[in-house]
Amino acid sequence: MAKANYFKPLLQRLRSDDRKKLMVTTLAEMELTDHSKATLFSYGVLEPLLHLLSHGDADMQKVAVKALHSLSSLCQNGLQMIRDRKIRPLINYLRFQVVSSSILCEQVAGIIMNIAVSAEAIESDESLVMLESDDDISWLFSLVILAGPNVQISILRTFYFMCKLASAKDMRTKLRQFSAIRVLIPQCEHTDLVVRANAVKLLACLMEDGDDSLLSEHAGQKFFEALLSIIQTSEDEEEIASAMGIISDFPAGYDQFTQWLLDAEALPNIVRFLDDARLNGLSKNQIAENAARALCFFTVSTNHESQRRAADAGAIPLLVHLLGSGTALTKRYAATSLAQFSESSLGLSKQLQKQGVFCCFSAPLEVVCPVHLGVCSVETSFCLLEADAIKPMVRLLGEADSKLSEAALRALSTLVEDKMLNSGCKAISEANGIGPIVRLLNSQDSDLLEKSMRLLEKIFRLEEYKKLYGASAQMPLVDIAQRESGTIRALAARILAHLDVIHDQSSYF
Repeated sequence: MAKANYFKPLLQRLRSDDRKKLMVTTLAEMELTDHSKATLFSYGVLEPLLHLLSHGDADMQKVAVKALHSLSSLCQNGLQMIRDRKIRPLINYLRFQVVSSSILCEQVAGIIMNIAVSAEAIESDESLVMLESDDDISWLFSLVILAGPNVQISILRTFYFMCKLASAKDMRTKLRQFSAIRVLIPQCEHTDLVVRANAVKLLACLMEDGDDSLLSEHAGQKFFEALLSIIQTSEDEEEIASAMGIISDFPAGYDQFTQWLLDAEALPNIVRFLDDARLNGLSKNQIAENAARALCFFTVSTNHESQRRAADAGAIPLLVHLLGSGTALTKRYAATSLAQFSESSLGLSKQLQKQGVFCCFSAPLEVVCPVHLGVCSVETSFCLLEADAIKPMVRLLGEADSKLSEAALRALSTLVEDKMLNSGCKAISEANGIGPIVRLLNSQDSDLLEKSMRLLEKIFRLEEYKKLYGASAQMPLVDIAQRESGTIRALAARILAHLDVIHDQSSYF
């Protein structure tokens, strides 16, 4: 019918309400193809439908809503409604009818959701606003607590899709200002699993670039137990990823939060999602990333108890595996956790007692770790050498992501602290790691440059490595000393002094 140009002359002849109703009823009852939806939209059917939405006749409203729902399901139609600013009649309808909790309100909320979904097709250089005022945003979001489950679901999904847009930073900021986080926290414990899942996804989206303190102000132990329950029982991998994301976005240093999760036996559940082999859904990478990031809370070197429990849960071998198989973010978080583990290794390495005169009658000597010079294991001292993590960590130094290289440098730097300088440098050298560190002197990232120089300043205290790698480091260091200032310039001068290129009383210091 669309191809035969059936609709256009018919639309032009619609004057009486009866004819409009007949036409709209026809549209509502037909199974329209995408081509038909696009054609009808181009013929200007939207205006009559929106007019009928405000009509006093309930039957006419019903068929108009049904037709609008069908037409808005086509992405290009929804996008055009945003461009033409045709959302207002839909919001106005909800404002006056939502208290009745009618099926029509649920369908209108679904139309708004369809339009929000279509916004994903907005070009990156196109500036479009779906909700035109702060009042619209605030009022529409209030339906999350004022309306029934079906409307709640559509409104939550509407804001979720709007908040995921590249240009949605202002929307996320406004929602946080309108107390959205406080509203969403109880919804994450909703008995309706679909409402709960959409609330969790939206909350995770708002936490990505928000003020972490907002969550800590309103979230208690019960909330985190609810998130853990989701991680354990949900069949929705996107909901699991979002719940894990909320945990990983919680502010660092909040000891009560860490203890709550430990008491709730959260660690084994987080660790099991590090095993990316068990994940196969579309959210596989996001779950692994968020699990690796969440684990960083439990591996800080100031909390040996949580480190031990993470190691007992089998975290370290999985983290080493992720160094070579995860996304860039997953690798970075895995390297960070392994670095934090390694910061504790020297103190946890078991130092051997000196043998007495009757040593021939004593038990056989235990194998000494060549780095920590004591007895090490993955489970007891979190040793990177025992975990076979040094070579994978070295390989990360060649990654394009500077933050990932920084995390790897942090881990390698833990091997050259204090009395481990000689043994740690040897372990890094045997993993062919010193050359890649030298090559980082060409980095344009100031943080990465400084971290690589701090590590080289220690390595080049040893004559063996000055001879092997000093020549390749010399010219980049001279360039840095001439180009940079402050701390980086002083570091370059100190390394050049180790390499006997300049005097240690040089003006570069």
